[in-house]
Amino acid sequence: MRRGLDCVVIGYNDPPFERYAELLRQYGVDSPAYRDLKLSSVTLDGKMMGYVDLLNRSLGEAWGRDPRLRSGDIPSLAAAYLVSYLRRHGASACYINLFQEEKNRLAELLAEGPLCVAITTTLYVLNFPVNEMVEFIRAMDPTGKVKIVVGGPLVANHVRNYQGGEGLDAALQDLGADYYVCEAQGEATLAQLVRALRDGGDLAAVPNLYYFEAGRLVSTAQAPENNSLDEHHVDWRLLADHGLGATVQTRTARSCAFKCSFCNYPARAGKLTLASVETVQAELDALREAGVRNVVFIDDTFNVPLPRFKALCQMMIRQNYPFRWFSYFRCSNSDAEAVELMARSGCGGVFLGIESGSPTILTNMDKAATIEKYREGIRMLREHGILTFGSFITGFPGETDATVAETVDFLETTGLDYYRTQLWYCEHGTPIERRRELHGIEGEGFVWSHATMDSLEAMDHIERIFLSVTGPIWLPQWSYDFWILPYLLGKGFQRDQLDGFHRQAQKLMALEVATLSERDRQGRREALMASTVAAARTWQARNEVAL
Repeated sequence: MRRGLDCVVIGYNDPPFERYAELLRQYGVDSPAYRDLKLSSVTLDGKMMGYVDLLNRSLGEAWGRDPRLRSGDIPSLAAAYLVSYLRRHGASACYINLFQEEKNRLAELLAEGPLCVAITTTLYVLNFPVNEMVEFIRAMDPTGKVKIVVGGPLVANHVRNYQGGEGLDAALQDLGADYYVCEAQGEATLAQLVRALRDGGDLAAVPNLYYFEAGRLVSTAQAPENNSLDEHHVDWRLLADHGLGATVQTRTARSCAFKCSFCNYPARAGKLTLASVETVQAELDALREAGVRNVVFIDDTFNVPLPRFKALCQMMIRQNYPFRWFSYFRCSNSDAEAVELMARSGCGGVFLGIESGSPTILTNMDKAATIEKYREGIRMLREHGILTFGSFITGFPGETDATVAETVDFLETTGLDYYRTQLWYCEHGTPIERRRELHGIEGEGFVWSHATMDSLEAMDHIERIFLSVTGPIWLPQWSYDFWILPYLLGKGFQRDQLDGFHRQAQKLMALEVATLSERDRQGRREALMASTVAAARTWQARNEVAL
């Protein structure tokens, strides 16, 4: 029997910001996609960089050393889950968390001759992050003995969008892998594929696969998976050899109970499935043993159903866990008792998918919420000291100058701590597709128009919102987002320090959007950077141990 490493799972490839910017720059500096990206970046010395790069640079200049903060520097949940699943099913597996940071470690593992490398694609909408990893693996293994497996939403989107034919062939060939898993869950398929590679089994008998044979794309039988979250939750004790750090993501459910018209996740993920309270407790017990200080629940509907959510909070109170927790939260599915239980159980902050401050747009989005419910929910959360981040979409069908103004009023009057609004992405497979004719929708992706707005007008509104809103703090989407707050808090930063940095970064970013001469812009950049570095010097005593 073969002994050795069966599978290496790669969690995330976070390419340098400038590389992604260069890709989008090809569409034109006035394109909606590039303008949207600019609201996640600052420019220093002629180079675009994200917030994490700016924070590292500021701290590096202030402290004389690189703090090496990374936006993805917490265990990739997809990778942790797959490795836990494979180990439970008799396979030898490990994961690489961050491709950019762990290339040397990956090269060492490839030298051991694993059967395969599995690449997850949860956060990718383009092929190029996968292309880079595939090219690296091929370079380290020129004989091609190590098979490359790609699965997840990127593959599923290609299969759905191209529906067979030459387009799908081209998309998968461009990825360059050996096998493609197309299944909403996919862990059982990967385990079967690993066994077939290890034992010389029939690959055609492994379901949910696409691969090329004699230059022709073939697919195996579709067999939908329904893996129990209780039986297959992440066994964090099995992953002790990886080291977890201060902040960890986990989940207690799969899919979403709602069917918002801009989102295809429920259709892809299937029926809402819940782990038991006992299973969640087992995971949290293991995380406490590992010394974790912040837990991020990534469930789309963590507080749905409400009785279960209250039971989870009550369990955490009984167990007296030492960590803070963060999650998605739906104000439409809550009450005063739930918010009080959240605070008592250690909730540090919530992500609110508000999407719009206009009742008209919420109706068009099929959101199961009202403006009044959002306002009341934010008020209760703030009263209990729970951080709030509101996520918004601008430009959805039906959007007008008046509905945007309603969103601005909502932002300025509700007391949100943080927010972001992003351009509506016209995506195939979402429920709004069925209303294309009704709303006069044309185009796709970031380039679209409908009866009341087009994507360029929407970007104009987003930039005005960014420049004019003075209440909540803007957090960018690219490589930052709300979930980096628990990571940085776990590193020892204080909230007042982070908010000060965010305000400075927002001023720097505003220079790229505002109409200024380059000379004036450069002078303001230098002054803002000097004050940012000066502030960072005062943090050193408070953060030296953590970093």
